[in-house]
Amino acid sequence: MGNSEILVDATAGVQKRKIFSAEEIYQLELEKVFGRCWLFLTHESEIPKSGDFVTTFMGEDRVLVVRQADRSVKAFLNSCRHRGNQVCRAESGNLRSFICSYHGWTYGIDGSLINVPLEKECYGSPVDKTNLGLAPVAKVENFNGFVFGCLDPEAPSLREYLGEMAWYMETFTSGGRAELLGPPLKSVLHTNWKLPAENFACDGYHVGWTHAAALKVAPAGPLGQLAGNTGINTTEAPGIQIATRHGHGFGCIWNAASSIHRGTALNDYLLSKQPEVAKRLGEWRGKLFMAHWDATIFPNCSFLYATNTFKVWQPKGPGEIEVWTWSMVDKEMSSELKRNVQKEAIRTFGTAGTFESDDAVNFHGCMRTNRGPQTRKGQLTNSMAVGFDKTHPELPGVISELSFIGETAGRNFYRFWDEVMDAANWDEIRAANSHWTEDWLAPETRDTNGNGRNQSDHFEHRQTQVAGK
Repeated sequence: MGNSEILVDATAGVQKRKIFSAEEIYQLELEKVFGRCWLFLTHESEIPKSGDFVTTFMGEDRVLVVRQADRSVKAFLNSCRHRGNQVCRAESGNLRSFICSYHGWTYGIDGSLINVPLEKECYGSPVDKTNLGLAPVAKVENFNGFVFGCLDPEAPSLREYLGEMAWYMETFTSGGRAELLGPPLKSVLHTNWKLPAENFACDGYHVGWTHAAALKVAPAGPLGQLAGNTGINTTEAPGIQIATRHGHGFGCIWNAASSIHRGTALNDYLLSKQPEVAKRLGEWRGKLFMAHWDATIFPNCSFLYATNTFKVWQPKGPGEIEVWTWSMVDKEMSSELKRNVQKEAIRTFGTAGTFESDDAVNFHGCMRTNRGPQTRKGQLTNSMAVGFDKTHPELPGVISELSFIGETAGRNFYRFWDEVMDAANWDEIRAANSHWTEDWLAPETRDTNGNGRNQSDHFEHRQTQVAGK
């Protein structure tokens, strides 16, 4: 593997710049991050009928996701077992079988090989098709309508992987009430996948500066106070930032759910539903239901609850991503409200959205600058509010109440990135589950053998194997 190098100091909130541009690190990410973690595949509303399919990516592996006759969902590598060609080039549709355009090998919707042209004439005997079906994705599971897949058979269940984040997401997904309006918009950005994922997890700091002009013309409500980064009226719309196990996290601003939507229709709808949410899920989630969230599910799935945007940052190399964007709505909304919500979501965070365009400039700038041979030798910091993180008696995870602007969830993102990159397998990752908050907060923690270990030793001296310098 080459030399060992300290790439992340999660306690101080420091990362080496090279993690955004080094090819060898990116290749390791494809194996250890995208090859191990749960990745968003589709929403069940996109494949309602038997034979419905979408094609997507898990890292850089092409994947075919298909609704089965028994209503289950299966996923397969989109690659013929003969010579490796794609068996499906369409982005979505409904089929009874998938036929490779190279030699005509045919696969059922369950992935089984069902036909080989000229089988008797060219092979001399029947082909044993038993082990020549499409390679399955090891695990496919559904969280309240959101379908995820994992390539590692030893990974925890999706619910375990989401951990505390699932508790929070139930605020707007329980009962399968959320759905995505597709097909997704797609665009290419010349940046590293971690930059936008980090941004959506924690970066309320950029909103007032990067989006100052947009906030002045948009009906931004409580978000409007951020314009120009001149101050925060914490008595009017304070918020919190939350970090959960496995690198997930989000920030929220209270009472800001419909801030950038024109008109009152969305806010009126949410207010009509909020009492029922609070009754069913409790006071805190009732409060979160009326908040604005910026969130990331590690590694590359992000959403803005109440801005109604859902994104996947598909990696295409260390310096390029394809951005897939859906609009997120409540199934019980009227058709008219869904259309209006989608229009507002596209206006702000669609491919050419006002806020999306602002962010793209910064993501591109960070990537381009950090590639410089001298620049990439340095380090970056996301140390905002270090020392103010804590646990909460009612809210799961690690909480920063200093401000809704913070970098707690960002540090958590890189902390888990470093852990996954360093671990040999999921057993090593699981070993830290029961004490991850103590690891985060306490000056001293204990290792899996019960031996005392200083927190700085646990985090600052974690070594990630990378090839080369």
